[in-house]
Amino acid sequence: MADNSNAFPLTPAEKEAVSGVVNRALNASRDSYRNGIAAAIVSGNAVIEVAENEVNLQGDPTKHAEMVLIARVTQSLDRKQLSECTLISSLQPCEMCLSAMRFAGIKRVIFCARQENVATKYFAFPNLSIDTFVAGGTPFTHIGGVMENAVLHLYEAGDE
Repeated sequence: MADNSNAFPLTPAEKEAVSGVVNRALNASRDSYRNGIAAAIVSGNAVIEVAENEVNLQGDPTKHAEMVLIARVTQSLDRKQLSECTLISSLQPCEMCLSAMRFAGIKRVIFCARQENVATKYFAFPNLSIDTFVAGGTPFTHIGGVMENAVLHLYEAGDE
């Protein structure tokens, strides 16, 4: 999968969020209790929430940055549907996170490091691609490889 950010240009708020997620992931990677994975949700012209992976902090394998983020945003906005929002992550969302994104109605996802360039440990079903999720229901836009070189070293070996 190629970087298709030119085909679907990023808004100024999305660019800000990508930069913020990259910085947060790099900072988190320096702490042994925090994984170097971060995500953000953008709505309109604003970044409304940012979160990090909390798997090690909470001892809960479902506390991926995207899952933490979706839970926080749906709770703070007091609604289950986030159809006007864009999810941004430093790492391509896994199958669980893509499913949660679909349930929340998010129709656009932007990520830095792509599945084919990182350790397989980040995906429970490595043969499923993001294109499988796009084809499997309500379509959504995905833009991968944005600022990938800034974070790829965090995920290539799976040592984050």
